[in-house]
Amino acid sequence: MYDVVLLTLASERDASGGCGSGEACCGGADATGAGVDGTGPTPADADSCATDRPRVPVLACADALTARGARVQMVTARSDAEIDAVLAQLDGPARPDGLTWPDTDGKTRLVVATASDGQLRAVLRRLVRRYAPAPSRRPADLRDDRTLPDLPPVAVLPLDPARGGAQRDLAAQLGLPRDPAAVAAAVLDGTPRRLDLLRNDGGSVTLDGALFGAADDAGRPLHWRARVEVDDAVLTNGDEPLLACAVGNAGGYASLDDVTLLAAPDPADGRVEVAVAVPVVVRSAWGRKRVRLEVRRARGRAVSVLPREGKVPYLDDGVEGELTRKRSWWVEPGAWAVWVV
Repeated sequence: MYDVVLLTLASERDASGGCGSGEACCGGADATGAGVDGTGPTPADADSCATDRPRVPVLACADALTARGARVQMVTARSDAEIDAVLAQLDGPARPDGLTWPDTDGKTRLVVATASDGQLRAVLRRLVRRYAPAPSRRPADLRDDRTLPDLPPVAVLPLDPARGGAQRDLAAQLGLPRDPAAVAAAVLDGTPRRLDLLRNDGGSVTLDGALFGAADDAGRPLHWRARVEVDDAVLTNGDEPLLACAVGNAGGYASLDDVTLLAAPDPADGRVEVAVAVPVVVRSAWGRKRVRLEVRRARGRAVSVLPREGKVPYLDDGVEGELTRKRSWWVEPGAWAVWVV
């Protein structure tokens, strides 16, 4: 029978960066209390949002696992170091090259209880940092199209039932179970469903997607400029205004209001889909001007966004940030996996 670790991150308040952005799990704060962009909760905030009390779905999942004979360990992580201590249980035997590698035949399985996609991303980011070898130590048994091995599968236990509705989280998009007993069944009886992972040159990962752009207080989108490239295709060179840019691995960032940005994002096709929304002024036959929204799309293995002026706000797996310099993503095909029945 399996050993199962039920991992919960200590904070549900991850809008400023999420656990894994620094050394604390509360709101993306680092050891000084500041978030990844220099803002975030103070140490007092961290104390106020931390809790050791397992949520009801976590307890229900633990009961279902125990009833099936699994040995269950419940862990609440407050820092990257505490997440890493859990992930160390997924390590494989020592390799001759000294690399830390996941156990492909391990009897320990991981369930991540998530209040948001940002929390799930935080755990995957630590998995990547644990198992991705340095370029100078790339082993011969690593796939040619990857920079890291197959990451250990995780089971996802959503803590917010509302995110299965209109505001769908990644678990809902992937059709994963939300009932704790069904999650337990997937862990013990299921098979891994492998999915693509987006890595970026900022040291993080993206599971669902990122949306760039901002709106004023009245909700009107603001214009901004950036150069956006997908492989060898240039969607915009930065000399025209943009209203939005979507970088999609799954389907959560496929639309903006009533505008379809991404046509058919697929989290397992080895490609990232990118779209930019450009306002274009057109003139009618009677000489009247109107603004038409032109959506340009491309698919490829890598994408870069280079802001041309100021800061560009964005959401990446639901986590807020500001882009001030070039950021590049690339696809790691099938790098991570979820347990499914």
